Amino acid sequence: MNPPEFDLAAAADTARAWLDRADRVLITAGAGLSAAAGYDYGDADRFRELFPALHRLGLRSRYMVGVPLPPAVLWGYWAVHIDDIRYDPAPNPLYRRLRGLVGDMDHWVMTSNVDALFARNGFAPDRVFTPQGDYGRYQCTTPCTPETWDSRSLVERLLAAYDPATGAVTDSRALPRCPNCGGEVEINVRVGPEFVDAPYRAAGACLQEWLSTSPSGTRLLVLELGAGFNTPGVVRWPGEHLTRHLPGARLLRVNPAHPEVPADLADRALPVPVDAQHLLAALDAPYPAPKPTVIP
Repeated sequence: MNPPEFDLAAAADTARAWLDRADRVLITAGAGLSAAAGYDYGDADRFRELFPALHRLGLRSRYMVGVPLPPAVLWGYWAVHIDDIRYDPAPNPLYRRLRGLVGDMDHWVMTSNVDALFARNGFAPDRVFTPQGDYGRYQCTTPCTPETWDSRSLVERLLAAYDPATGAVTDSRALPRCPNCGGEVEINVRVGPEFVDAPYRAAGACLQEWLSTSPSGTRLLVLELGAGFNTPGVVRWPGEHLTRHLPGARLLRVNPAHPEVPADLADRALPVPVDAQHLLAALDAPYPAPKPTVIP
């Protein structure tokens, strides 16, 4: 028996009704949201365009954790990747549309993404929790200190010495070292136990307070976008936990590959098997005019 055909219009009607009735909205987002917004790490064509030398080596994806590369090539990759993902100054239509959707509602964001696209597109930076880190920071690999440093000047220095033909940084003096101990550094994203989470603790505590001090009977809508099973403990499972333990909560799960919701939440959770682009279009979410956004 074929599964029933998905009715996007009906799902959009339900989503709009839940949004209209909500007192608060928690947006939780994973890699699928940024992919829908045009930043797909698995896009082989874009990879070939940005990283021709790595493409010739047989690589096809930006998922580079564990790939053994010489430091000059690794930092060449990071410079191009971060410049494209983190420092692109253009407003992103999908994220702007999402910002327009929540409007003046009391809302927070929790995301496993490290690209700062929320803060760069109108969301208040002090209401965005990024527990996996931020491409905008780098840290000592050891680490010798809980301090992290702004990556913008580092990226600019690396790009000035970058050779696209070889994929390498040609001037060894441009390669980064820890400003504190002189040792090796890495981008401040969660890969292993060395990850420095100090820059994100304050936002995490504020989000926890916002959730724990909700008035009795608060109707919370957890709007989950593109959160699959790469890091389910960061976004997907916490959203289910909140919905399960807050009587007034509902979960809207938007995911073309993994829309399933737990059976015990069936009456308070809606699976939407499309990407965020399609749902927001069906909701006719407004696309506000870009405004300058200053982020750290």
